[in-house]
Amino acid sequence: MSCEIHFFNENVSYVIRNKGILRSWITNAIERECKTGGDLNFILCDDPFIADLNFKYLKLNTLTDILTFSSDDENGLVCGDIFISITRVKENAITFKQTTADELHRVMIHGILHLIGYKDSSKKEKKEMRVKENFYLELLKSI
Repeated sequence: MSCEIHFFNENVSYVIRNKGILRSWITNAIERECKTGGDLNFILCDDPFIADLNFKYLKLNTLTDILTFSSDDENGLVCGDIFISITRVKENAITFKQTTADELHRVMIHGILHLIGYKDSSKKEKKEMRVKENFYLELLKSI
């Protein structure tokens, strides 16, 4: 099965550039983690949209930049829906002195790493996640 990666917008008009390059990058990251990609959906949205999802599914009444929902099946494929608040991404880009695109790429690979099985609950897990994010962001630059 091939990795199908789709991009959607909900309540925002942000345009993701270089979708082909991003698809190759994400597929490469999944394969480097010795996994097989399935259907992946990136849904860019605004704060109210992601806040509603956060409350509905996680009972959290907070803003977040990303929510990842796995639709992994018995075949062990990396597949799911990754909701990204472009509002949060833009604000975080300013805070961390990054371009919006660079911050979006970090959040995208963060979601993929969650689908692969990485966690970020503990300090150790967060550090491992950040190392992986940085590794794959460097890989993106070489594509």
